[in-house]
Amino acid sequence: VQLQASGGGLVQPGGSLRLSCAASGNIFGINVMGWYRLAPGKQREWVASVRREGTTNYADSVKGRFTISRDNSAKIVYLQMDSLRPEDTAMYYCNTYPPAPQWWGQGTLVTVSS
Repeated sequence: VQLQASGGGLVQPGGSLRLSCAASGNIFGINVMGWYRLAPGKQREWVASVRREGTTNYADSVKGRFTISRDNSAKIVYLQMDSLRPEDTAMYYCNTYPPAPQWWGQGTLVTVSS
């Protein structure tokens, strides 16, 4: 099983990015998938999660700005990030929710800076 995150980059404050997480192997039957982030000097934190049928949950810090979604047939989880702030700068990862330690991938780096 592999989870490959992509779509990160450098963006100005107020800008947008769309992250994708492609899953290989028999993982997508799992009910809940999530996005997480690790900022410099901080612990990894949960950002958002989505159930197989589409129900979503968000951390308070991103609520109203980020949107998580999934395409079960394509085995992809998305994270649309709008109104980005410098404090959103981090390495972003996808995993199950709760996360499975053996399935952390390399992540994708998001840098919000002017």
